[in-house]
Amino acid sequence: MSLDAETGIGMRFEDATNFPWAMAVAATGNVDFARRMGVITGREARAIGMLHVYAPVLDVNNNAANPVINVRSFGEYPDDVANFGIAFAEGVQSQKVIATAKHFPGHGDTAVDSHRGLPIIDHSRESLNNTELVPFRKAVDAGIGSIMIAHIALPQIDPEEVKPLKEYRGGDAEAGAEIVSQKATIPATLSVKVQTDLLRKEMGFKGLIVSDAMSMSGLTIYFTQEEAGVRAFLAGTDILEKPSDVDAILRGLRDAVKSGRIPMERLEVSVRRQLAWKYELGLFKQKITPLDQIDRIVSNPGTTVLTDEIATKAITLVRNDGGDLPLDKNARIAVLGVSNGFDGPLTMGSLVSTLRGSGVRFAPAYLQENSTAEQIAVARKAVADADVVIVGLYGRVRSGAKNSVGVPENGAAILRELLATNKKVIGVSFGNPYVLGSFPEMKTYLVAYGDMPSLQRASARSILGTQDITGKLPITLPGLYPRGTSIQILKK
Repeated sequence: MSLDAETGIGMRFEDATNFPWAMAVAATGNVDFARRMGVITGREARAIGMLHVYAPVLDVNNNAANPVINVRSFGEYPDDVANFGIAFAEGVQSQKVIATAKHFPGHGDTAVDSHRGLPIIDHSRESLNNTELVPFRKAVDAGIGSIMIAHIALPQIDPEEVKPLKEYRGGDAEAGAEIVSQKATIPATLSVKVQTDLLRKEMGFKGLIVSDAMSMSGLTIYFTQEEAGVRAFLAGTDILEKPSDVDAILRGLRDAVKSGRIPMERLEVSVRRQLAWKYELGLFKQKITPLDQIDRIVSNPGTTVLTDEIATKAITLVRNDGGDLPLDKNARIAVLGVSNGFDGPLTMGSLVSTLRGSGVRFAPAYLQENSTAEQIAVARKAVADADVVIVGLYGRVRSGAKNSVGVPENGAAILRELLATNKKVIGVSFGNPYVLGSFPEMKTYLVAYGDMPSLQRASARSILGTQDITGKLPITLPGLYPRGTSIQILKK
């Protein structure tokens, strides 16, 4: 059983604790946080019967326009990504759970979401060696158990051209696929040169290779599920994750084995590899997960303590030109949340409740893409009547979504108007840290790297001056601030 658990099992189970994103962990500068987070992730995953974790993300996020990796990455510096990622993986694997480095050979320098289209990384081998491959090579040397292959084209590694299907049947894209206009080449998920020649033979990886979701548009635009499954398997993949049509994948594989296109020897290699890992994890001795251990292990006090500790150390103050921090609690205050999701005002619930619990009085307002004219009017009045406006920018990574990492125009327009009037604005990014580039006039800017309750609580405390602000940017904000930027404020 496998689980996407980049932020712990809370990433997929709502009643479990959700750790901050990888970039928040890197902002603390403390690699041990990643290791401890990995230990708890592995322990909790094993407690619920999940012995294969799809984490850590080892993509080097050196492209500010990346719509799908962003805060899921530990940063833009390859060695930092490697150090934090390997520490997390070692923590996971210390609990007899397989960690998975993803998304090989690197999804960081892309401006296309592979859920929506096929990213093309036209880099030389030398460039890949110096950046994208660095964390993966180190992870292989450190004994990572599994590697996930991305739907990414590498024309300078495998130039085989591919063309869109005449009848595109759809994929994971939330609002339509993006068919690239430039010449597309074979995705790494189907490439022998990437998986067998580079990863297996050259880099010496002997663990499990798992595909990224076979339902993603980066693959389904160009290949049927039958053909994609066969080609991925022949390229070297051991596990085909999340097909859009399970019957079609199985049908293609069976037919290919019967015809001899897939030799039995190739099939036996992957079967033996999976059986060996099941033996290593103890699944032949204990196939059933004891239910009575879940309440004792999952989201226990130790998990909560570490989550809050990481969040407290992660908050990064990038700009405080107006000297607006800490907040003047006696001022007329408005709190405006602007979100690219559709969860309603609960999105900013932890921020609001922490401020209120500290005795701050304010007018709250919240906007998302489908907010009504009446809701927009309420937001305008709230900010107009205030002396200080705290703006929560919830431009979060939403895989497959058209507006991933952005904020809706209704809220962005109000923010631009506020900045034009020179009103005091305290901006907090609860998602995409690069969003400051869209509002460069903002004089006060905090980065929380995510909307997890722990990060919202820590942001509120930072605004109030009741905790130290010590985080450092793990990435560059293009044209604004370099990696490592940090304005530190210690509580009085």
